[in-house]
Amino acid sequence: MDLTATTSALAAAFAEAVRLLPSGGPGLLLRADAHGLVLAGNDHERAVRLACTALTHTDGEVLVPARPLAETLKVLDEPEVRLVVEGSRLAIRTARGRFALPLLDRSWYLDGGELPVVGSLDGGLLSRALAAVAPTAARDDALPMFTGVRVRSGPGGLSLLASDRFRMAAAEVPWSGGEVDALVPAALLAEVGKQVSGSVSVHADVNRFGLSWGRSTVTTAVLDGGFLTEDSISTGAVETRLTLAADALAAAVRRTSLYAGPRGVVTLGVQDGSVRVAGTDPRAGEAEEEVKSTVDGNRLAPSYQARYLLDALRPFTGGEVVLAIQPGLRATILTTEATSLRYYVMPMQPR
Repeated sequence: MDLTATTSALAAAFAEAVRLLPSGGPGLLLRADAHGLVLAGNDHERAVRLACTALTHTDGEVLVPARPLAETLKVLDEPEVRLVVEGSRLAIRTARGRFALPLLDRSWYLDGGELPVVGSLDGGLLSRALAAVAPTAARDDALPMFTGVRVRSGPGGLSLLASDRFRMAAAEVPWSGGEVDALVPAALLAEVGKQVSGSVSVHADVNRFGLSWGRSTVTTAVLDGGFLTEDSISTGAVETRLTLAADALAAAVRRTSLYAGPRGVVTLGVQDGSVRVAGTDPRAGEAEEEVKSTVDGNRLAPSYQARYLLDALRPFTGGEVVLAIQPGLRATILTTEATSLRYYVMPMQPR
């Protein structure tokens, strides 16, 4: 194998492979041909295949340690780099230096086989939906059933749903395909969402789920979480609807939360034509700020964990957001006419 590639592009591809396959598996399989370079890895639970533009001088396939190669490419300051097999080593050559890694036994590589394609969707729409939904999943591995995004086909398209028990986000992406219902690790989908483009194929069977675009593919074992559904949240008792600029509300929440003390709880006091955002703590002091709003319904004053409310407002940046407020400690639903996204935030006791 012998190829030349842009250092930054090659470093980015290897860094992404390491993020998507943190265990490293037995190593990365590098395949070079007339189409460029493909990086492939598999660790029983996940399989990754990422394409990278390269000028191939000699076709070939080698298995190499993933992390050392990624770290080497990361620190190189040459614009181009050459990867060439020299005996039992893969040499990383630049104009000023040479770095060589041992080749691993090709038989160590795990071939997980191909997953059937069940449908396709637009990569841009999927990327935006995942950016909003995936961060809502829990990050605590002690609750694995809440660390995933439920991906399910339905009449409205392919639905994406995630929750960490304190909040929930849901979105739909137009879908052309058959039936799929899987709970997919959210951290993986968040990374994949940054990469997908063009037409994306969805792969699935009983135990695995995958996405492919261009010459790249990522597959993973699925979690057990068929219980995760929007139907578990009551939405029939909305008393007040607020329509206001998401950026203005987020800025007010960010400023007043500085005075919200260790609990970080802010209150939205609904008034005529505005919302009074307030934070108070005996030691931190107190702050309040008014934000213009269209108000429809009763004058409620729900309280929220500031960081959860800011997370909920982030996907609506640059436009208006509608807050459907329910009484007591029932969920508040954030929506907008511009997207299919629905974000649920649980209110808190003010004190």
